[in-house]
Amino acid sequence: MKKVISTLLIALLLVSAFALTGCSNSENSTDEEQLSVCVVVSSAFGDKSFNDSAKEGADKLAEDYGVKVTTIECNEENYKQHMMDAAEVSDIVVPVGWQFYEIGEVAQDYPDTKFIWVDNPVDGIEDLPNVLCILYAQNEGSFLAGYIAAKMSESGVVGAVGGEDVDTINDFLVGYEQGAKYANPDIEVVTNYANDYEDPAKGKECALALHDQGADVIFQVAGNTGNGVFAAAAEEDFYVIGVDQDQKITASEYDEQIICSMMKEVGTSIYDTIATLIDEGTFDGARIWTADMSSGYISIAYGDENSVQQVSEELKAEVEQISSAIVSGEIEVETARQ
Repeated sequence: MKKVISTLLIALLLVSAFALTGCSNSENSTDEEQLSVCVVVSSAFGDKSFNDSAKEGADKLAEDYGVKVTTIECNEENYKQHMMDAAEVSDIVVPVGWQFYEIGEVAQDYPDTKFIWVDNPVDGIEDLPNVLCILYAQNEGSFLAGYIAAKMSESGVVGAVGGEDVDTINDFLVGYEQGAKYANPDIEVVTNYANDYEDPAKGKECALALHDQGADVIFQVAGNTGNGVFAAAAEEDFYVIGVDQDQKITASEYDEQIICSMMKEVGTSIYDTIATLIDEGTFDGARIWTADMSSGYISIAYGDENSVQQVSEELKAEVEQISSAIVSGEIEVETARQ
C-alpha cells in the first residue's frame, strides 16, 4: 500500500513539474514572438501630418496586434547611425523621409531585420529582399486639391508652400497646378519653398509672401513648417489645404481656415504591410510599391461631423467624379518622379 501511495505521489509531482515547465515555456515564447517595430523619422514627431501619420499606424499595430513599438527622432542628423541603432533591437525598422538614402547599406548589414522605407525608392532594390519601399501617388490627390483650390478662389490666384525643392514635394506641386488649371485654365498658381520641415515661422513667412501675390487658397506641403501656413491664414483670413492627415481634425484649431486635406495614408500603408506579415507570414520585399488613389491610400478629406464645411456638396460631388476619372485613367496626372 505504501508503495502504491509513493508511486502516486511521484506521478503527481512529475505532472506538476511538467505543468510548471509548460507555463514557463509559454511565457518565454510570448516574449520571443512579440514583434518589435521602430519608426525612425528624420526630424521629429508633432507635425500633425507626415511623421505623426507614420506613428499612428505603428500605434494601431500595438493596439490590434500587441506589437512592441519604439520611435527615434533624428532631429536632422545621424540618419544612418539611427537606422543601425534601430536595427540592432527591432524586427522591423520604418525609416520615414528621403534622408535615409543609406538604407541599402544598412539593410545588407542587418539581413535579419526588415525595412519599410516610406516615401522613397532605393537603388538596387531587387537585391534587397528585406527592404520594401513605399511610394505614394501624391500627385493624384494633389490634382484634386488644386481643383478645389481653384474652384474656391475668388482672386484667381492660388498658392502652395513646399518643404524643399525635391522630387517628392514637387510631385505634389505638379499635380496641384494641373488640377487647378483643369478647374480654371486662367488660374495663376504661385509656389515657394520653406527649405525646412520643422520651422512654422518660415511656413508663415512663405504663406504671407504668396498671399501678398494674391493667393487666397494655399496648399501646405511642409510638415510641421506647414502649421505656420495655417497661422498665417488665421491672421490674414484666407483659406488653406492640409496634407497627409485630415488636418481639419489634427489641427482643429485652424478648422475655419482649412477647407480640406490631401490624405496620404502613410500610417495605413505601414499598418497594412506589417499586419500582412503577422497574419500571413509574408513580407513582399525587394520591390517598390506605389500606394495610389485606386487602392484607397490617396484621397481628399473634409474633417468630420463637427468640422466646418467650406466646400459645397456640389463641389465635393465634382471631386468624386474627377477622382473616378483619375482611377480609370481618363485623366492622366503628371508627375515629378524621375
